[in-house]
Amino acid sequence: MRASTGHPSPQVLVVLVCTAQVFVQIGAFFWPALLPDMMVRWSLSNTEAGWVTAAFYGAYMLSVPLLVTLTDRIDPRRVYLFGVACTALAHALFTYVADGFWSALLLRALAGIGWAGTYMTGLKLLADRVQPRQMSRAVTGHVASIGVSGAASYTVAALLDGLAGWRVAFVAAAACAALAWTIVALCVPRAGTAAQPVAATASHRLFDFRPVLANRSAMAYGVAYCVHTLEMNALRGWGVAFLGYVAATAGGGSAVLSPPVVLTLLSLLGTLASVIGNEASIRMGRRRLITLAMLGSAVLASLIGYLGSGSYALATGLLLLWGMITWLDSSSLTAGAAGTADPARRGATLAVHSSLGYGGGFLGPLLVGLLLDAAGGMSTLGWSVAFGAIGVLMIAALVAFRLMRPRELDGDAASPGTDAR
Repeated sequence: MRASTGHPSPQVLVVLVCTAQVFVQIGAFFWPALLPDMMVRWSLSNTEAGWVTAAFYGAYMLSVPLLVTLTDRIDPRRVYLFGVACTALAHALFTYVADGFWSALLLRALAGIGWAGTYMTGLKLLADRVQPRQMSRAVTGHVASIGVSGAASYTVAALLDGLAGWRVAFVAAAACAALAWTIVALCVPRAGTAAQPVAATASHRLFDFRPVLANRSAMAYGVAYCVHTLEMNALRGWGVAFLGYVAATAGGGSAVLSPPVVLTLLSLLGTLASVIGNEASIRMGRRRLITLAMLGSAVLASLIGYLGSGSYALATGLLLLWGMITWLDSSSLTAGAAGTADPARRGATLAVHSSLGYGGGFLGPLLVGLLLDAAGGMSTLGWSVAFGAIGVLMIAALVAFRLMRPRELDGDAASPGTDAR
């Protein structure tokens, strides 16, 4: 179906965008999946490795306010195609140019710019074209497609690295991103040939974020999302290294449940938990579900470094449980922000939401690396301090979220104290 003639239904549009997101995301976590070997190959410290991982999220954080906010005025499809092109270019250049800390840092930053132009932009394509009561499930489908592909990213990276080396792995990531670009360019109609997005009116400035910041409900979801993403990306960025440390020091490593396979399983279970969590939000109240998830995350973060360091089996079990609880409120938070946004400022709202989230995402991997080095390197003490700090931050975010009293969405079960406007 070509953009010039096709008029896909909202359901078909969801399938097209989600399929493209699968191919864009498949290479996103090749770097953390290969991190232990890359640290040895390039003689990187924990802090340097943390910086390279964090560069992806830092570039995302800085570029998403521009790219996503633009979708309130121009066709999100154009921004999306730009983002996918940046992603493909970043992976291709990583194959042929990366040879140490600085080149890896810059190219992971370029990949982060690409992701800024695809993740929330893809969500904006969907949010503008579905009915409000369908919003939550459309967002969940979008998040699920990304989650499944991100989960596969770890195992695919390890498989390709084992078969042909890390450079071939990044070539494959670039090819998949190019395929995503082709899907959207050929199959998703331009604005004017399908349901029209809600455009920003001329009565307000495009990059005036003050009304967004004044929306207390949307900002409550954004604050919680900030620390949620900090935690999630610390897990994604250091999960393979943590399990590798436990296997090397405590023994009991498994060829079947190797660290990359565990992280793949974690992301798959996390994606399932995100879908279940969103349905639970609809039935029991979004605010209540998010509160329970944040409390559970704080408890697991505080325990895993100390308890998990002595047993690979226990570390694997705790990491999987922590991941599921972490992902439980992922869709609920983003759907909450999109659903309580002013429709004319939805792009700007998602831009602020995403900037807050990936500001946390930038800090998470870097914080773990810094605290590991401050505690003397990878050790039971180091992991306990690094992961425990995330638990403390989660409790602080929960307090802020409760005080800001966010609204429920249309179709959610009412929960006490959610009438903030």
